[in-house]
Amino acid sequence: MDIFDKVAGNMGPLGQYADQGFGYYSFPKLEGDISNHMYFRGKPVLVWSLNNYLGLANHPEIRKADTAASEQFGLAAPMGARMMSGQTSYHQQLERELAAFENKEAAYLLNFGYMGMVSIIDSMLDRHDVVVYDSESHACILDGLRLHIGKRFVFPHNDLEKFESQIIHARKVADATGGGILVITEGVFGMPGDLGNLKGILQFKEKYGFRLLVDDAHGFGTMGSTGAGTSQEQNVMDEVDVYFGTFAKAMAGIGAFVASEKRIIKALTYKMRSQIYAKSLPLPMVVGSLKRLDMIRTHPELREKLWTIVTALQSGLRENGFDIGKTQSPVTPVFLKGGPVEATQVIADLRENFGIFCSVVIYPVVPKGVIMLRLIPTAAHTIEDVNITINAFAEVRKNLDAGKYASGGIPAVADKF
Repeated sequence: MDIFDKVAGNMGPLGQYADQGFGYYSFPKLEGDISNHMYFRGKPVLVWSLNNYLGLANHPEIRKADTAASEQFGLAAPMGARMMSGQTSYHQQLERELAAFENKEAAYLLNFGYMGMVSIIDSMLDRHDVVVYDSESHACILDGLRLHIGKRFVFPHNDLEKFESQIIHARKVADATGGGILVITEGVFGMPGDLGNLKGILQFKEKYGFRLLVDDAHGFGTMGSTGAGTSQEQNVMDEVDVYFGTFAKAMAGIGAFVASEKRIIKALTYKMRSQIYAKSLPLPMVVGSLKRLDMIRTHPELREKLWTIVTALQSGLRENGFDIGKTQSPVTPVFLKGGPVEATQVIADLRENFGIFCSVVIYPVVPKGVIMLRLIPTAAHTIEDVNITINAFAEVRKNLDAGKYASGGIPAVADKF
């Protein structure tokens, strides 16, 4: 078989909807300034799909800092990878400040969160080592594990009984191979919004002798008394061995970081292929991240506003009988019953008739027969936004329960793309 024919003939579980949904259900274009209100296909919409948790994306102080840094340095500087010619004092300053914020000895900047996590896992493990990880771990973790040629054991999501069973197996293998054990979980799980049971996992650490790596992409900046993340929220900052955070969520930027002991960060700087062989993070993004981190530290009212909106949205949905699962974070899933046809009609109704833009998730990400609407509240939203959304969801649920979407009661919009 020709490789092109094979690739084009297998679009994957999401690509099977490409012809019907491109530009509307997948790869939609939101236009206008990043905010709670934007434009979709020329019409104003109330947006719940942006990971702009603290509303920093268009904050005046952030825009000013980004503009000044771009004018001073341009987007090209520094040229080259950090190890060769891309090192700057600003990169080092941001690393020091992030390490201090996370109460770690050192930190290392990463160009992108996804590839950063893949490379961390690849750099920390060899064939003798064993990994134990949560079944709902993010795709970047799973892709990193694909590079690991040693043993790995998965435990059902947040199931501590099964976790201990798997860590016992891991300990036996590691003892036989002479390797170590790395446990990987998330601080905030990005789809259901619940927290990884870091405190529960760590109660087994001394007995079984493992190290814990936490991916806290959605927790950094949003969780904890100062926004230092889920490990702070659960009062286990010192016990988490390797902490990973991204700039793409609460900081509304690009890049990521890993924080740990100095000796571990030193080793990673010389082993992480995703950084050694990649151009250094551009200076405007580094300087902009310094400003964003400063905003997180010095403007707690942004986090307080976020949680005011989170509480209003989630309590309002629950009071109106909506199933939002076990979320403990700003991530707000709304679970409805239906298949792909109903899902497309629900989204079309919300966008075309109610002016509400949120993301939809269907099988295989969630079980068959389940529609998950995923809302991301931010500090930029208002209580009025919350009330409008809850009322709209109530009307959409009536249509869904009445079978209106299954019968094509809402006009199809695919032909208008």
